Amino acid sequence: MLIGEVARRSGVSTRMLRHYDSLRLVRPTGRTVGGYRQYSDADIRSIFHVESLRTLGLSLREIARILADQSFTPRTLVSDLIERTEQRLVRERELLDRLRAVENAEPDDWPDVLRIVELVRTLGSADPHNRLQAVLNPAANEPVPTGLLAAAVLAETEPNMAGALRWALSRAGGDGLVAVAPGLASVDVEVRRRAVLAVAEISGDAATELLTATLDDPDSGVRGHAALSAGRRGVTAAEPVLVGMVIAGVNDVDAGEVLGELSGDPESADRILRALTDALTTHDHDAGIRIRLIQALVELPGTSALATLRPLSADPDHSVALVAKAFTELVASRAKSQDY
Repeated sequence: MLIGEVARRSGVSTRMLRHYDSLRLVRPTGRTVGGYRQYSDADIRSIFHVESLRTLGLSLREIARILADQSFTPRTLVSDLIERTEQRLVRERELLDRLRAVENAEPDDWPDVLRIVELVRTLGSADPHNRLQAVLNPAANEPVPTGLLAAAVLAETEPNMAGALRWALSRAGGDGLVAVAPGLASVDVEVRRRAVLAVAEISGDAATELLTATLDDPDSGVRGHAALSAGRRGVTAAEPVLVGMVIAGVNDVDAGEVLGELSGDPESADRILRALTDALTTHDHDAGIRIRLIQALVELPGTSALATLRPLSADPDHSVALVAKAFTELVASRAKSQDY
């Protein structure tokens, strides 16, 4: 079959067929007496094979490499295509997020659009210093739009930069809270952790309500951050999470201090004392947990913890007994000094 007829039947132009020939992708197996390309049935199947690979997004040079590599299996091809597609989707998602950020900033004119686009680009810079400058020293002294700031907070991984972004967002007050709140419902646990840290730095009843609602988050880290902040705001619902943090040894010192603050209320003090005492019984074979619980008991005001601490001074575990004895004396002396 001559090249013109092949082009008509396959839909591939004669120019492209000649290009295939020059790249050694599909070379006609024959020539006519006049020197024209003559394609066999096998050649035509090869043309359709190449066209099929092109529809998957492969370049002609990539196709040539695949066809020349006898060890290149269909499974390898599919795996490579999946990786390429995933990378493309990530790039397109980043572009979509940037476009939405520009749209949400509600630019009024082209200079405003350009300023916001530059902000988005700088906030997405790989250099933390550039990202920090965009927040602390914005161009033309125009503040960073709250929506962009919240998006940056939820995406930032560098600790110092994250702190600066949260500080900047907290200055936006209620608007900042509204902008960052959706992060608490993200399927990405890291985004939820960044969101709860940002909410913790925003004052007001609305932020407290969000923190309280986050106490049942499936991730212990998110729950812990919410409990520390909510507890400092007087939310008694944080008590079980805080006791759990003491037991687990995660920010246990901070958790113990917040439990002590909550114990300023007599009803809370009774609940917390019972919870810590019960935990000592439950974990009677784990010295590390028992010592952390003893340290949390010491944070309770007055002498309420003495009835629990004194028996522990004779605990079979020597380390537990030593700590309990020392803290029993500390609580007793603290109470005595308060009497004078």
